[in-house]
Amino acid sequence: MLSKRQFMTLATGALGAAALLAPATLAAAVGPVPFNRAAFLAAQKADKPILVQIHADWCPTCAAQKPILSKLEAQADYADFVVFNVDFDKQKAIVRSFKANMQSTLIVYKGNKEVARSVGSTDPMTIEDLFKQAI
Repeated sequence: MLSKRQFMTLATGALGAAALLAPATLAAAVGPVPFNRAAFLAAQKADKPILVQIHADWCPTCAAQKPILSKLEAQADYADFVVFNVDFDKQKAIVRSFKANMQSTLIVYKGNKEVARSVGSTDPMTIEDLFKQAI
């Protein structure tokens, strides 16, 4: 099983985005990884369900979302999800590219199509419904 550090090395190293899509690598990845445009595009091309999580470390709503997202990501139904983490404060250009106006934004894709988004939700059922729309 790959550690998160090994996963990130694959994501940003010589093997690049293609390595991210190897089934063993995805299955071993636990939790969100920092957003990487090439990996995002590769996941879209592979028709993967994707969650883009726009967060800020100081955000109480983001903190409330974290355990809900972790629980969902651990469920077998959502094991194929590729989860990308976008830092609201440090990755402003990426935030703008997703047309997100605030932290605690969750965006789900089914392949290359955005299928749903939520801003500021901390209701577990609402967030799970978001996940369901991408599978």
